[in-house]
Amino acid sequence: QSFNLEFLGFISVQHNAEAPNLEQAFHRMAQTEPNLDHDVSWFLLPSYWAKMVVALISFLCFANSYDGDFVFDDSEAIINNKDLRAETPLGDLWHHDFWGSKLSSNTSHKSYRPLTVLTFRINYLFAGGFYPVGFHVINIILHCTISVLMVDVFSILLGGLQFTNKGRRLNLAPKTSLLAALLFAVHPVHTECVAGIVGRADLLCALFFLLSFLGYCKAFRENKEGHNFSIFWVLVSVILGAVAMLCKEQGITILGLNAVFDALVINKLNVLELIQKLLHKDKSLENAGLLRKGLLFRITLLMSGGASILYIRWRIMGTGPPAFTEVDNPASFADSLFVRAINYNYYYSLNAWLLLCPWWLCFDWSMGCIPLIKSVSDWRIIALAALWFCLIGLICQALCSEDSHKRRILTLGLGFLIIPFLPASNLFFRVGFVIAERVIYLPSIGYCILFTYGFSLLSRQAKKKKILAVAVLGILLINVMRCALRSSQWRSEEQLFRSALSVCPLNAKVHYNVGKNLADKGNQSAAIKYYREAVRLNPKYVHAMNNLGNILKERNELQEAEELLSLAVQIQPDFAAAWMNLGIVQNSLRRFEEAEQSYWTAIKHRKKYPDCYYNLGRLYADLNRHIDALNAWRNATVLKPEHSLAWNNMIILLDNTGNLAQAEAVGREALELIPNDHSLMFSLANVLGKSQKYKESEALFLKAIKANPNAASYHGNLAVLYHRWGNLDLAKKHYEVSLKLDPTAPGTKENYNLLRRKLEQLQKKGGA
Repeated sequence: QSFNLEFLGFISVQHNAEAPNLEQAFHRMAQTEPNLDHDVSWFLLPSYWAKMVVALISFLCFANSYDGDFVFDDSEAIINNKDLRAETPLGDLWHHDFWGSKLSSNTSHKSYRPLTVLTFRINYLFAGGFYPVGFHVINIILHCTISVLMVDVFSILLGGLQFTNKGRRLNLAPKTSLLAALLFAVHPVHTECVAGIVGRADLLCALFFLLSFLGYCKAFRENKEGHNFSIFWVLVSVILGAVAMLCKEQGITILGLNAVFDALVINKLNVLELIQKLLHKDKSLENAGLLRKGLLFRITLLMSGGASILYIRWRIMGTGPPAFTEVDNPASFADSLFVRAINYNYYYSLNAWLLLCPWWLCFDWSMGCIPLIKSVSDWRIIALAALWFCLIGLICQALCSEDSHKRRILTLGLGFLIIPFLPASNLFFRVGFVIAERVIYLPSIGYCILFTYGFSLLSRQAKKKKILAVAVLGILLINVMRCALRSSQWRSEEQLFRSALSVCPLNAKVHYNVGKNLADKGNQSAAIKYYREAVRLNPKYVHAMNNLGNILKERNELQEAEELLSLAVQIQPDFAAAWMNLGIVQNSLRRFEEAEQSYWTAIKHRKKYPDCYYNLGRLYADLNRHIDALNAWRNATVLKPEHSLAWNNMIILLDNTGNLAQAEAVGREALELIPNDHSLMFSLANVLGKSQKYKESEALFLKAIKANPNAASYHGNLAVLYHRWGNLDLAKKHYEVSLKLDPTAPGTKENYNLLRRKLEQLQKKGGA
């Protein structure tokens, strides 16, 4: 019996007493035939041990990210996403996008990933809050699981799909499948998906993507009835593809790859021969393999399933595509078709370079990081030429080679490289990024296939195969170290943002994020420097202008702050936050009418804006428009019941205007909503003290002091209460504590002196 590994089919073993030995003989015979493993000096491990090694190494690469913070997009997708909270109905997940916005909203990014959000919600519920460790651990486990599955996937893609009569799949390329899986496991470009919690979408998508592929392969195990394939497993594969798409949009591409695999591996279709027959209108297409073994029927099932999934998603999505801005993807906004095409191809070449040499990695590649190519004289055109030279060469080899084994591997490698990348290619719709390392997670499968195949060809020709194997081992070790380093950079926003400065110094968003991180830590001087650089790099960067204007406002540099904020609202007239900050600056400059107008413009563009109502109330209070101030603050508390400052200002204003009963009612209402707010306790205690409800006032003062024992005013006002109440010794004690905490407080000092004189008088009377 002859057996040629280049033609992939099924091994069927006769049922007799010698079946196990015969099965082993077939496996040994397959291994001795020319294949990828034949000339490769590499580790040969049993399947179980190979998977253990891959799992361990993939874990070591990213283990140090387990206790990292929530960084970058994690804030919006997790911390600020109400879909994670228990009070949000589960049904809402199916009507909201990845960020928790309604899909029907014009501002939605239309990223429909309900299953990914569901896993975040489960993480949140089990952890009892926003604790990042659990989120990170799940991501690491997912990547390890995917890397282990890659051993089976690569054994099929590189060695072929062959089964014994018992339905056990044979691994005919154990060495090269292990190498390819290791390459995948340790690729540094995967760090964003694993160390960034938002990368969960790509990991889950990849998991079900691979399960769909393996499920499709199971359809071709000969069953007892002798059928060539199982419709059940084809349908399971379609369902798993739908699940992958509900984790991330790329998942749908597995259906196309399953069709390619079916044609090339199951039906041994010669694409070049088929094209020639079609061009010559040859009716004997069945001889070319088009209708053989039910291929047309299975492709119809895959296409019908894919079309149904896309239609349902389109119906759920509701409105048109998401609205991105020029800074998100400048090439897609270029007027010239030539400029768009040339830059898209340049982006493809950069993605290919990240796969080949993943040394320069960045959390964001937008906002000037990659300047547009606008003429053919730009030297970067060389990158496009190199990309297409390599691709055309590989495509020609995949189509025209006489070696069917080579044709199959190259075509599958190119298929897995290109097809999962198509949703991010800008060919079918505009995407909201220039380059995103996360979208290369699935295409890297194709890269690993091509790299491993190239290694096997070099090994076949090399005289010193072990040196070549050592070189590949060195590449793996370098990648492991690079993964560990990059994972550590993803542990905190400060490290992540600063790591991008050397990679994308022209990226305004990088400087903005470094500045914002510094500002959040209270380092305003350093933050100003980075905000100014962000505005210099992108003169229309309204968010940087707003944040810079806000800091300058706090530093009382009001003139420049007003100029920046005015420019921001000119560039983006619906920028509500900038309008509010502009109103605050104008209020500080005592231009009250302009400030009021700015506040109302902010509210016009963001109707539910409690902070703006709060600031509007402060303006009205400064103008002695007390009723308007109270109404504004009441609006703030309606929109945001936990708005402590608005409640406090209402109590204080009512107290100062003599409306003690109303002030008491508002204070009690506020404390019911925010029972642990010591500032509200303090304000209400003052009101109760003036109403001569001394016992209740004392209790609130003491509770406030327990919550904030170093507040001099709390001790001072409690001392005044005791002073009025006649508890002079306690009054003296708290006056002294208050003065110790704040020796310069004039009112406290004066009251303390009055108390001392009174105590001296009492002592004299007692002595007399």
